Amino acid sequence: MDINELIAIVKKKLTNQIDIKSIKIEDKSFLHKNHAGNQEGRYHLKIILSSSQLKALSRIESNKRVYKILDKELKEYIHSIQILIT
Repeated sequence: MDINELIAIVKKKLTNQIDIKSIKIEDKSFLHKNHAGNQEGRYHLKIILSSSQLKALSRIESNKRVYKILDKELKEYIHSIQILIT
């Protein structure tokens, strides 16, 4: 899977399961380029969400919700994820 496919899947899954005003997903894979644990086909994503639904939850609960939705992608394609909720 390439990064553009992964971003499209992540965006679709999140917007289908959470009330989101806006979402921005950035590829930050270059940050792990020279790390020993870096693997081909596994990406670092930064997800910026604007959601009153998630904002109403604690940071831990909102992150858990995102992790649960993206469970398959986290196991197979995502090496690292940053979540910012505004």
